[in-house]
Amino acid sequence: MRSDAFLLSLALLVGSAHAAEPASAPTRQQVNAELDKLRADPDLAGTQKQKTLRFKENKTTEKKKAPNEPSTALLWLREFSRWMTDAGRLVVWVLAALAVALFIVGLRHWVRVRAGGVKGASAKLPSHVRDLDIRPESLPDQVGAAAAALWQRGEHRAALSLLYRGALSQLVHQHAVPIRAASTEGECVALAATRLPPEPSALFSRLVQAWQLAVYGARLPESSSVLALCADFDRQFSAGRPA
Repeated sequence: MRSDAFLLSLALLVGSAHAAEPASAPTRQQVNAELDKLRADPDLAGTQKQKTLRFKENKTTEKKKAPNEPSTALLWLREFSRWMTDAGRLVVWVLAALAVALFIVGLRHWVRVRAGGVKGASAKLPSHVRDLDIRPESLPDQVGAAAAALWQRGEHRAALSLLYRGALSQLVHQHAVPIRAASTEGECVALAATRLPPEPSALFSRLVQAWQLAVYGARLPESSSVLALCADFDRQFSAGRPA
């Protein structure tokens, strides 16, 4: 014990003090006697036990986290950022596909409209119907009045021809009746009935009957009926060339 060692040291010091005097070295009994005296001293007697606190070493060493290992929050943010990147890429691809689809649809519509316009422009209107010139520039401004003048001069066939040509020209250029170069009189009458009001359609039918009577029947209609056709022509059909 530390207290015994202290007492022994103290006894040795006392013994050494007595040894200063000319005497022999202390015996074992003397030393023990001195120790007993020191133990009997109330200030030095007894032994003390002292407890101190200290950290207990943990036998199970806790696994240390690697210095570069990211935290859970950082991992979650990284995964979320990766998901957002993938989702954004998917949205971009979807929008790109939608834009391409809209472009294709618009292109098809434009091509269809363009083709229809080209087709309509390329569909040339006939200049003649069965050797009859129906060009507007080949006709007078007042077809009915000019035909009446020809009829009164005795040019009956020319007058009826002018009326028929003028009517065909009006149907093709003014009313967009789909008459072709090889269309017959009956076909022209049927086509005109689908585009003209009843009164002009009936006038055109009467004109065709007079034309057929003179050309195929070798008979001329009454002058009064021809002059009435000439007057009704300028009234029912827009005279002159198309605007």
